[in-house]
Amino acid sequence: TLVSSLEKKIDDTEKKYDETNKISEERLKKAMDAESKIDDLNMAMLRLQEKISNMETDEKVQRQALLSTPVRSMSEHLSIPIVPKNLENGYHEAEEPKEPQSAPPALKDYGNGDPKLKKSSAEKQQENVDALIDCVAKNLGYCEGKPVAAFTIYKCLLHWKSFEAEKTSVFDRLIQLIGSAIENEEDNDNLAYWLSNTSSLLFLLQRSLKAAGAPGTVSRKKPPQPTSLFGRMAQGLRSASFANMHVEATDVVRQVEAKYPALLFKQQLTAYVEKIYGIIRDNIKKELSSLISLCIQAPRTMKASMLRISGRSSGQTQSNHWQKIIENLDILLKILQDNHVPPVLAQKIFTQIFSYINVQLFNSLLLRRECCSFSNGEYVKAGLAELELWCAKATSEYAASSWDEIRHIRQAV
Repeated sequence: TLVSSLEKKIDDTEKKYDETNKISEERLKKAMDAESKIDDLNMAMLRLQEKISNMETDEKVQRQALLSTPVRSMSEHLSIPIVPKNLENGYHEAEEPKEPQSAPPALKDYGNGDPKLKKSSAEKQQENVDALIDCVAKNLGYCEGKPVAAFTIYKCLLHWKSFEAEKTSVFDRLIQLIGSAIENEEDNDNLAYWLSNTSSLLFLLQRSLKAAGAPGTVSRKKPPQPTSLFGRMAQGLRSASFANMHVEATDVVRQVEAKYPALLFKQQLTAYVEKIYGIIRDNIKKELSSLISLCIQAPRTMKASMLRISGRSSGQTQSNHWQKIIENLDILLKILQDNHVPPVLAQKIFTQIFSYINVQLFNSLLLRRECCSFSNGEYVKAGLAELELWCAKATSEYAASSWDEIRHIRQAV
């Protein structure tokens, strides 16, 4: 009787323990879900603060422009016109001669007395701008992993005091150059070159420019990028993964009080970084879309039993499609590495590509019920294993959380 009562108590205790353990696991899960929701809310709040800050900055710039710049002058800067030959550093010859704002100080002082000297200094400055445009239009390559063109443009603009100029044509010329350079949207190598240069130049401007009339705080404390992705990109450029650029920038960057044309140039440059980034990402998506549709279902001519018997031939057919996907990813990774594209941008590109693969495969399973078979599950699982190996080979510097982006199709498989 005593043994029976003790056994009963032990059973009751074990049941209570199991119940308590289950409750504690549920509470732990709820706590983790709550923590995840808090993180999401924090990110949403940061993005909202970022957008509000952007709106305030843009409003301040526009208000300042309305107060200090004539309407005709603003319309010139808001458009990206082809600079006419009679436009010298932002001035028409028909206008009353004024000293060019972006000319070096020595030329300004030297040309104060004689109008001919003023004109010659403006012509000299125009020649300098032409020389810069001709220079950076070519592929200048990289020095110690840093894009030569971006640093050349920045140092010239700094030397000419173009950032502090009320009127200058150099920014419009540079924007036209970038626009014409990326007209061929199929050339990923060229696009990656300009993505590297524009993002590096944007990083330098981010650390250098501060709005006119602002206190001595550095403008980079405010996130000026118009989207959350490129707001985070600016933070990524200041991270350890971009330490070499950071050290170099410390020697090169000088704080300047930027006028309206320089701030507008930074906004236009940001738009081009976003555009080039999107073109590269969409190009690789187009290349993968036809391959993904072939990776969802085992060949219909082979039955499940035949798949087990002739596993080699079917595996080879399957691996061909997945191998092409891996080859496309390898080509893109090499292009980004050769052009020294900041890792934070490369991570975003691959993360979005893997998210695209996840969505396409997962939706195919949902829409095509015949695909939900054991043989198809093995078929896709083998291909996903190759993607996992690719992520390991690419390292977290470039692959980042790409593998996590295909968690839904992994679970479905």
